[in-house]
Amino acid sequence: MPLVEHLRELRNRLAKAVLAIVIATIIAAFFYEAIINFFTKPVLQSVGCHSQFTDIAKLDKGQRCANIVMLDLLGPFTLALKVSLVAGVVLSSPIWLYQLWAFLAPGLHRHEKKYTLSFVAAGFPLFAAGAYFAYWTLPTTAKVLTSFTPAGVGNLLQLDNLLDLITRMVIVFGLSFELPLLLMMLNFAGLITGKRMLGWWRGMVMGITVFAAVATPSTDPLTMLALAVPIAVLYFVAVGIALSNDARRKRRDETGPADDEASELDLTPEDIGELEPVTAPRALTDGSEAEGRGGYDDVT
Repeated sequence: MPLVEHLRELRNRLAKAVLAIVIATIIAAFFYEAIINFFTKPVLQSVGCHSQFTDIAKLDKGQRCANIVMLDLLGPFTLALKVSLVAGVVLSSPIWLYQLWAFLAPGLHRHEKKYTLSFVAAGFPLFAAGAYFAYWTLPTTAKVLTSFTPAGVGNLLQLDNLLDLITRMVIVFGLSFELPLLLMMLNFAGLITGKRMLGWWRGMVMGITVFAAVATPSTDPLTMLALAVPIAVLYFVAVGIALSNDARRKRRDETGPADDEASELDLTPEDIGELEPVTAPRALTDGSEAEGRGGYDDVT
């Protein structure tokens, strides 16, 4: 297609993706309180409070088992908008990921389309698994962080800061689970080999452990291992898939290209043999013919 057609298709794909996000955000807004209760439940349970946040807000101060506050007049509206938007982006991710794939698919070969669709399909479950691990470690994280509160000092949890912390943990854990998928994409693109990835295993295990220690706010080793071990396992799974893909690519190269691929041309310079001399006409005519033109030929 010409450039204008590509831009028009990109506009249509973006419009569909944005529309899906808007619809999912509006739906999530109706469940705003349920989402708040879902995210604050592990933190409340870590301090021995088994009531929901919305129920606590309706009680008198003396009857509350925990205090979660907001310090701004526009805070509740801003928080509702932020929570709904984040939930809308997550819920609509299969749609806008498909729109991204559909825009790139016409420029891919048949086998590349298959692999790209597999990557898109595996990306969301991996991110969801990382988000689940973040949610699972929240009680321990909250208990460790609140334990630093000095004796005799009350701890008022600001709701928007609390949700920002939870959101960052979910994003960091979710993206960290995408590392094996990124390595597989680089391998399928032919940029790195499975053998090279296997040679990195010591550095990768060390790097994953250090990353898990920095990414988890708590200081206990259980939370760190809960993040490091799954990522390391996924890394070795990616190495195994990469080695298998390298062997498959080697067999495919031996059988020749696919029906929709161009053959590789051998552009190595070759010897053309002995040169054959060629006679060329004189550039200037003799003096008799050039007489009357100042001694120059017709071209000059």
